[in-house]
Amino acid sequence: MSKKMVKILTTLVMVIMIVTVAISSFALSPGEIQANTTVNGTTEIQTVGESIVGILQTVGVVLSVIVLIVLGIKYMMGSAEEKAEYKKTFIPYVVGAALIFAASAFAQVIYQFFTGVQS
Repeated sequence: MSKKMVKILTTLVMVIMIVTVAISSFALSPGEIQANTTVNGTTEIQTVGESIVGILQTVGVVLSVIVLIVLGIKYMMGSAEEKAEYKKTFIPYVVGAALIFAASAFAQVIYQFFTGVQS
Protein backbone atom coordinates (compact mmCIF):
# COMPACT_ATOMS: atom_id res chain seq x y z
CA MET A 1 0.00 0.00 0.00
CA SER A 2 1.15 3.49 -0.68
CA LYS A 3 1.78 6.00 2.07
CA LYS A 4 -1.13 8.10 0.87
CA MET A 5 -3.53 5.16 1.20
CA VAL A 6 -2.23 4.36 4.70
CA LYS A 7 -2.79 7.98 5.78
CA ILE A 8 -6.31 7.96 4.35
CA LEU A 9 -7.20 4.69 6.08
CA THR A 10 -5.70 5.86 9.38
CA THR A 11 -7.67 9.10 9.23
CA LEU A 12 -10.84 7.21 8.35
CA VAL A 13 -10.43 4.81 11.26
CA MET A 14 -9.80 7.70 13.67
CA VAL A 15 -12.93 9.53 12.46
CA ILE A 16 -15.02 6.38 12.84
CA MET A 17 -13.68 5.88 16.38
CA ILE A 18 -14.49 9.46 17.36
CA VAL A 19 -17.99 9.29 15.89
CA THR A 20 -18.64 5.95 17.58
CA VAL A 21 -17.67 7.30 20.98
CA ALA A 22 -19.72 10.47 20.49
CA ILE A 23 -22.99 8.69 19.57
CA SER A 24 -25.51 8.54 22.38
CA SER A 25 -26.70 5.21 23.62
CA PHE A 26 -30.42 4.51 23.51
CA ALA A 27 -30.27 1.52 25.81
CA LEU A 28 -32.62 0.87 28.69
CA SER A 29 -31.76 2.34 32.05
CA PRO A 30 -30.72 -0.16 34.74
CA GLY A 31 -34.12 0.16 36.45
CA GLU A 32 -35.95 -0.89 33.27
CA ILE A 33 -34.01 -4.09 32.76
CA GLN A 34 -35.56 -7.20 34.22
CA ALA A 35 -32.97 -9.93 34.33
CA ASN A 36 -33.80 -13.59 34.68
CA THR A 37 -31.97 -14.60 37.83
CA THR A 38 -30.76 -18.09 38.47
CA VAL A 39 -30.49 -19.95 41.77
CA ASN A 40 -27.31 -18.31 43.04
CA GLY A 41 -28.40 -14.75 42.19
CA THR A 42 -26.51 -14.29 38.95
CA THR A 43 -28.26 -13.60 35.69
CA GLU A 44 -28.32 -15.93 32.72
CA ILE A 45 -26.28 -13.39 30.75
CA GLN A 46 -23.55 -13.41 33.40
CA THR A 47 -23.44 -17.19 33.40
CA VAL A 48 -23.17 -17.42 29.62
CA GLY A 49 -20.63 -14.58 29.54
CA GLU A 50 -18.45 -16.23 32.16
CA SER A 51 -18.45 -19.52 30.26
CA ILE A 52 -17.57 -17.81 26.97
CA VAL A 53 -14.75 -15.82 28.57
CA GLY A 54 -13.45 -18.98 30.23
CA ILE A 55 -13.40 -20.86 26.94
CA LEU A 56 -11.71 -17.99 25.09
CA GLN A 57 -9.10 -17.61 27.81
CA THR A 58 -8.34 -21.34 27.81
CA VAL A 59 -8.00 -21.40 24.02
CA GLY A 60 -5.77 -18.30 24.16
CA VAL A 61 -3.48 -19.83 26.78
CA VAL A 62 -3.18 -23.11 24.86
CA LEU A 63 -2.44 -21.32 21.59
CA SER A 64 0.14 -19.04 23.20
CA VAL A 65 1.98 -22.02 24.68
CA ILE A 66 1.93 -23.83 21.33
CA VAL A 67 3.26 -20.74 19.54
CA LEU A 68 6.00 -20.38 22.18
CA ILE A 69 7.04 -23.99 21.61
CA VAL A 70 7.13 -23.53 17.82
CA LEU A 71 9.10 -20.28 18.06
CA GLY A 72 11.52 -21.87 20.53
CA ILE A 73 12.18 -24.83 18.26
CA LYS A 74 12.63 -22.57 15.23
CA TYR A 75 15.00 -20.38 17.24
CA MET A 76 17.12 -23.35 18.32
CA MET A 77 17.31 -24.79 14.81
CA GLY A 78 17.77 -21.51 12.93
CA SER A 79 20.89 -19.84 11.64
CA ALA A 80 22.26 -16.61 13.10
CA GLU A 81 20.26 -14.55 10.62
CA GLU A 82 17.05 -16.42 11.41
CA LYS A 83 17.68 -16.07 15.14
CA ALA A 84 17.78 -12.30 14.76
CA GLU A 85 14.38 -12.42 13.02
CA TYR A 86 12.90 -14.65 15.72
CA LYS A 87 14.13 -12.27 18.43
CA LYS A 88 12.10 -9.52 16.74
CA THR A 89 9.08 -11.82 16.78
CA PHE A 90 9.40 -12.61 20.49
CA ILE A 91 8.64 -9.07 21.74
CA PRO A 92 5.09 -8.83 20.31
CA TYR A 93 4.52 -12.44 21.33
CA VAL A 94 5.49 -11.76 24.96
CA VAL A 95 3.21 -8.71 25.10
CA GLY A 96 0.30 -10.67 23.63
CA ALA A 97 0.85 -13.66 25.91
CA ALA A 98 1.03 -11.40 28.97
CA LEU A 99 -2.27 -9.80 27.97
CA ILE A 100 -3.91 -13.20 27.52
CA PHE A 101 -2.67 -14.46 30.89
CA ALA A 102 -3.67 -11.23 32.66
CA ALA A 103 -6.99 -10.72 30.85
CA SER A 104 -9.09 -12.16 33.65
CA ALA A 105 -7.41 -9.92 36.21
CA PHE A 106 -7.97 -6.84 34.01
CA ALA A 107 -11.61 -7.78 33.47
CA GLN A 108 -12.16 -8.29 37.21
CA VAL A 109 -10.63 -4.90 38.06
CA ILE A 110 -12.75 -3.13 35.44
CA TYR A 111 -15.90 -4.94 36.62
CA GLN A 112 -15.27 -4.00 40.26
CA PHE A 113 -14.57 -0.38 39.28
CA PHE A 114 -17.82 0.03 37.38
CA THR A 115 -19.81 -1.88 39.99
CA GLY A 116 -18.50 0.56 42.60
CA VAL A 117 -19.43 3.55 40.42
CA GLN A 118 -23.07 2.41 40.09
CA SER A 119 -23.64 1.89 43.81
